Amino acid sequence: MSERRPRGMRAFLRPPGRRVDDPAPERSMDPRGEQAPHSRPSVIDNALYVGGRRVDTPSSLADAFDSLKNTPDSMAWIGLYRPKDWELVEVAEEFGLHELAVEDAIVAHQRPKADRYGDTLFVVLRAARYHDEVEEVDFGELHVCVGPNYVITVRHSEAPDLSAVRRRMESEPALLRQGPQAVLYAILDAVVDGYAPVVGGLQNDIDEIEVQVFGGDPAVSRRIYELSREVIEFLRATRPLLDMLDGFIAGSTKYGVDEELQSYLRDVADHAITVVERISGFRQLLQDILVVNSTLVSQAQSLEMTKLTEASYAQSEEVKKISAWAAILFAPTLVGTIYGMNFDFMPETHWSFGYPFAVMLMAAVCVTLYVVFKRRDWL
Repeated sequence: MSERRPRGMRAFLRPPGRRVDDPAPERSMDPRGEQAPHSRPSVIDNALYVGGRRVDTPSSLADAFDSLKNTPDSMAWIGLYRPKDWELVEVAEEFGLHELAVEDAIVAHQRPKADRYGDTLFVVLRAARYHDEVEEVDFGELHVCVGPNYVITVRHSEAPDLSAVRRRMESEPALLRQGPQAVLYAILDAVVDGYAPVVGGLQNDIDEIEVQVFGGDPAVSRRIYELSREVIEFLRATRPLLDMLDGFIAGSTKYGVDEELQSYLRDVADHAITVVERISGFRQLLQDILVVNSTLVSQAQSLEMTKLTEASYAQSEEVKKISAWAAILFAPTLVGTIYGMNFDFMPETHWSFGYPFAVMLMAAVCVTLYVVFKRRDWL
């Protein structure tokens, strides 16, 4: 644990004229906006370990600092949940944390990464939980500061459940005895294992989407788009883990990581690779499903247009037939109407062959029109 820095860190995080509980200027960079109020205390668990076993549970951060100084070969594991800025300042001053690491912990909403500042390793992880009822992936952010004799975890969301990690490590003193690096491994393992239910939930949604696509559900396009966004966000949370874990494994010898712990890290890396490969497969599968859905929609529209065209053609044929018969019937009606006026001075009114001639004329006109329309396929 490094020497206290009484002014530099406070000046960085709390400029003159700012109250202790005011947000840092970087807070405006956080797209999440203001954090929702919570009732639980900031310090979730505060423990001191010697030889892999808990020897003290300090009631405050100050007591934890004092116990760590006064207990040889001890390790402090401090778990914080959405701490206030002044709490991070206090922890940073006691453990000599780098200003950039503290800034990232305050602002939050960081990408997964691992930065080393001297003898302190600062790790950002993105845990994930799947909510099946709304088909959403809830991402939680976790910051881990790993030093020579301490581990500080800062959670900004409910996930992951670090209490389960602590119970596991306390039940395996031989593993916990290996120090802060073993705690970091356990946290990485818990985060990666937490991805499995999310992958299963996404797989189930994709199976349902395939049924919807071939069932002709018109709402499936929106569902595909929304699920694709979740998959892309999931990839952003998991893909950086591969390089991070490769870096941890490559630097194991340099930083004196135990052989058995290296094996555990490689196992976590294998699981992370499997998760990333499956998520990448989901992304490609959703793109293919979207293409298939677009094709099916186009085919359905084309079929509908064909039916409309056929109906329009049939209607046109009926109109032509009606028009042809109307024209045929109109000719005798016209002749009969003209010669039905009963005027005395009309041509051929008193002609003895006038009636037979009128009938023959009407018949001739009707036959002529019938032949014309028949040749044009109107009848």
